[in-house]
Amino acid sequence: MSVDTVSLTGWGRTAPTTAVRFRPRTYEEAAAVVRGRGPRGALARGLGRAPGDAAQNAGGSVLDMTGLDRIRALDEAAGTVRCDAGVSLERLLRVLPPRGWFPPVVPGTGRITVGGAIGSDVHGLDHPAAGSLARHVVALELLTADGEVRTVAPGTALFDATAGGLGLTGVILSATLRLKRVATGLISVSTERARDLDDLLARFASGGDRMPYASAWVDLSARGRAAGRGVLTRGEHAPLSVLPAHAQRTAARRQREPWSSVLSALPGGLLGPAAAALVDEVRYRSAPRARSGELRTPAAFFHPLDATPATDRLHRLYALSTGRSGLVRYRFTVGYGQEEALGRVVRRIAARRCPALRAELQRFGAASPGWLSFPAPGWALTVELPAALPGLGRFLDGLDAEVAAAGGRVCLAQDSRMRPETAAAMYPRLPEFRELRAELDPTGAFRSDLARRLGL
Repeated sequence: MSVDTVSLTGWGRTAPTTAVRFRPRTYEEAAAVVRGRGPRGALARGLGRAPGDAAQNAGGSVLDMTGLDRIRALDEAAGTVRCDAGVSLERLLRVLPPRGWFPPVVPGTGRITVGGAIGSDVHGLDHPAAGSLARHVVALELLTADGEVRTVAPGTALFDATAGGLGLTGVILSATLRLKRVATGLISVSTERARDLDDLLARFASGGDRMPYASAWVDLSARGRAAGRGVLTRGEHAPLSVLPAHAQRTAARRQREPWSSVLSALPGGLLGPAAAALVDEVRYRSAPRARSGELRTPAAFFHPLDATPATDRLHRLYALSTGRSGLVRYRFTVGYGQEEALGRVVRRIAARRCPALRAELQRFGAASPGWLSFPAPGWALTVELPAALPGLGRFLDGLDAEVAAAGGRVCLAQDSRMRPETAAAMYPRLPEFRELRAELDPTGAFRSDLARRLGL
């Protein structure tokens, strides 16, 4: 097991902190780290895709779980896969579709480990039908504060605290996931433009369940009557009957990043508000009014920005141009019936001319059993903004108040700046979470920068 001292950040590259990093190769080595933890505790970390400080532990220990990466069993009769927590979803997407299986939930990046996905209780573009990942976990092995390994099943308090619990109940060592059967690994995609936010929401609602994957890019530069306009993209697993002989080769070529998504990867602060608005205008106008039947690979459909090697270079260029690096991801949800609140947030962002790196709208279905899980029935908007924008903290505090007043919540797993009282108001089961942690982990073995900041 290797050990070093490193400075760690989230994907957004804000608030770096230093920790001792351990790279266990066995469950026994992971248990030894937990038992030998120092006064600042320990925390599991995967591929570092959390945008904020959820996978950081200043002055403490961090377990890099990527060395625990074995796919241990694929049970085709039961439709399940058992794997170590360090296996990435990107790898499952390479291994499973050729065998006729697909991960139960595919979030916005494949560069996340199974353990991190459960700890964040990730969701995909088909949340109304599939729910979040917790619904598909058959069992998991959890290393707890006493150094013991427990098998945790759904329906228990410990499972509900762990799914979405951000690594604060223990170290997930392995999990068994229920899979879904697919005829092909390709996605049949439809795209359509919407003239404003009302039109966009109506198109979402009229889509039905035939194409379960759905999300929309929202033009946050548009104001007035066009505020909230966007491009809705839907997808379904392509049946064998629609695949011509050359389909696999064609889809592989389409896996390369489309230019519009490359433009969306440009940090808005690098472009400036005027240039960012021009890019958004071009992106909107270049999208088809309506198109269907396009075939894409899972990587091209679910994870377009994972295939953009220029993104990290652009972030570094942005840092040089502003004197400060970092992106803040603001992700919130409000319930059905609160569309006016969603519209107010969209208009406030547009009015402030915030150059957004990303602006994505999704629908959510039933809530997860996880006590700190983010999804709840309604609309979810994700916005990524340059951390150096003047007054950004105060502006987002104001959006927090708007979201909270509508009964909504901000995503803890992706947060980097929320206030503790706001988190407590948005997550009513937080007292139960704290109580279980105090009982299971009275000495505070598992800690994180996010947990200290929000009093989790």
